[in-house]
Amino acid sequence: MSTPLGTGTSPSDADNPQPASIASIAAEAGVSIPTVSKVLNGRPDVAADTRARVESVIEQRRYRRRRARESSRPALIDLVFHEMHSAWATEIIRGVEQAAAAERAAVVLSELGGEHRPRREWFDDLLTRRPLGVILVLAGLDEEQRNQLTTRTIPFVVLDTAGEPQPGVPTVGSANWSGGLAATRHLISLGHSRIAVISGPTTMMCSRARVDGYRSALDEAALPVDPDLVRHGDFYVHGGYDHGLALLSRPDRPTAIFAGSDFQALGVMRAARELGLSIPGDLSIVGYDDLEVTEWIGPPLTTVRQPLRDMATTAAEMVFTLARGERPRNERIDLATELIVRESTAPPPS
Repeated sequence: MSTPLGTGTSPSDADNPQPASIASIAAEAGVSIPTVSKVLNGRPDVAADTRARVESVIEQRRYRRRRARESSRPALIDLVFHEMHSAWATEIIRGVEQAAAAERAAVVLSELGGEHRPRREWFDDLLTRRPLGVILVLAGLDEEQRNQLTTRTIPFVVLDTAGEPQPGVPTVGSANWSGGLAATRHLISLGHSRIAVISGPTTMMCSRARVDGYRSALDEAALPVDPDLVRHGDFYVHGGYDHGLALLSRPDRPTAIFAGSDFQALGVMRAARELGLSIPGDLSIVGYDDLEVTEWIGPPLTTVRQPLRDMATTAAEMVFTLARGERPRNERIDLATELIVRESTAPPPS
């Protein structure tokens, strides 16, 4: 027999058919009912050891708060970035807002200051807001935080996961390996054999996947992978500039560079110009993301289009599906990437 939504059961339900309630949790934890309510609502005025004891009983009893009626729950989506200062983030915001507008919901923006896990204070504020759902961009939750959101019936989706996707956690991303493969194949087809890659941090799965695609393209063309030509930046302009300057100052410099983001490609362009190299005459460059600026720089940038806005819209639609108590058709969605050829790539100099 199914358990009514909004209640939970303990492992000993066969002997104790009574569903968990705030009162029973308070009795088992040895605290008052208002204290349990404060913990459920993320109130900060609860001692840490008391909070931990109550959370433990909530998890053991598998308590689930009743799903709030649409009229009583704020129509909010929390969009949480590990970092937010770029046009890349703007594309994601636009995609989420497009889906939210269709549901007449508002979007709350947060930034974690480069961290990949929310701080306790931020998480308490989130529980107090009780949004319809949460979208985490290049960020995630630890097991305790996941349990707490599940207990409060607040669904969450990870967009462009930083690490390996957690089992049972809905995730939206893109085909990063295919993108790296297509970018490198394009350069090889033009006749380049000495190709460098500047990807993002090794801690990010998308960064590693793009490098794996690069390696696979070289391998299928029977070209060796030179470890000195594999660099990891930070996805921002300075990372591309610093690594680009180092690579292009070598006596055996590469004739082409695949940058793991459009911003890093811009940094490589600046380094090339400072060294007196022409693009694409002396150096071919491929970026990644296809941000609007790539069409207007000189020369226009060949890049891998990552459907950032579509990814964001898909993640938001998944949150709304979960908020209605439904399960999405797929918990892991990777959208296709596409190579956009412009004027920053050409055959290598003879």
